[in-house]
Amino acid sequence: MKKLSIIIPAYNEARTIHLILNKIKQVSLLQQLEKEIIIVNDCSKDTTEEAIQNYMVQNPDLNIQYYKHDVNKGKGAALHTGINKATGEITIIQDADLEYDPNEYNLLLKPLLDGFADVVYGSRFMGGNAHRILFFWHTIGNKFLTTLSNMFTNLNLTDMETCYKMFKTEIIKGIEFKENRFGFEPEVTAKISRIPKIRIYEVGISYYGRTYDEGKKNWMERRC
Repeated sequence: MKKLSIIIPAYNEARTIHLILNKIKQVSLLQQLEKEIIIVNDCSKDTTEEAIQNYMVQNPDLNIQYYKHDVNKGKGAALHTGINKATGEITIIQDADLEYDPNEYNLLLKPLLDGFADVVYGSRFMGGNAHRILFFWHTIGNKFLTTLSNMFTNLNLTDMETCYKMFKTEIIKGIEFKENRFGFEPEVTAKISRIPKIRIYEVGISYYGRTYDEGKKNWMERRC
């Protein structure tokens, strides 16, 4: 049976990590795909590790692989570790907060499982899905970065900065990454765009953004 590897980079997510894991646990994937959850703790300063280990003990039926960095390396570095450990045929990136809904995994899976796509991005800026209204300049910044990326990659993505990126695992494992922090997003997009005959799809997803008071964090400012 095929398997979906779900990579979760985590930093100071003790309060919410169990909530996102509960959502993932409840999801029934298309074609009865198995789930492999790979959590990479990027040297959290809170009790994230304890929360994860307690969850693993309480949910032995859930396939959770746990890894941690001894020093803070950045979100990109956590994703590199997770990608290296993935064993499923398909891989998706999932933030540890509650801004993206695992119930929408199947929206991204369908073009892959139907044989149309090699990579699928979940766009917060297309379709009729629910979006929380937050920051104007944050949205403008995202669209600017996406436009800049499209100019260099000759793609027409609407949301390069999205968390939800799903890949055939053999493709993402074949890329050599250098960016350890937020540069991962444009780097992975640029490098997959250069793969001959790559088929990249986009689907609309929901977005339940958090404010900074609610816990939204900046990975670039993190230090161990």
